[in-house]
Amino acid sequence: MGKASRYKIHQKLISIGDDYWIENEDDQKAFKVDGKALKIRKTLIVEDAEGTPLCRIQERMLRIKDTMEIEDMEGKRIALVQKALIAPFRDRWTVKIRSGPDLIVQGKILDHEYTIREGLRRVAEISKKWFKLSDVYGIEIDPDQEDVLILTVAIAIDMMVHD
Repeated sequence: MGKASRYKIHQKLISIGDDYWIENEDDQKAFKVDGKALKIRKTLIVEDAEGTPLCRIQERMLRIKDTMEIEDMEGKRIALVQKALIAPFRDRWTVKIRSGPDLIVQGKILDHEYTIREGLRRVAEISKKWFKLSDVYGIEIDPDQEDVLILTVAIAIDMMVHD
């Protein structure tokens, strides 16, 4: 089994119209998030470090639940991120994956302390406790996961919660 990937995101930089970098654990720029300000719906484009667009995070309008869609660059859905209507003790979100098992996101979302699970198996952890700076949170992704997918799920949830 390989080593987990770790990334850090500056939470105050996540806003429509802004561009920002997701850095790896060695403080190298790994992914760029391009906020599209001219769209009616909230839209972010995630690019690799060389500027190649990888996927799009987009708000879905006219839904009962808070919903964000993650699409490939041809507009095909990769994942649909939705807030659960009823979650009695902790925040709970579901992620419907097009080509794989669905994911459950649960924990203290507002505090950036939560896990992403596939069934009972943890696939990623999001936490602020790894950093001294209060506006930074980390994402640790298990080695058998698609980093971009997990990062975009965390960004989509952050956009919905901290709007």
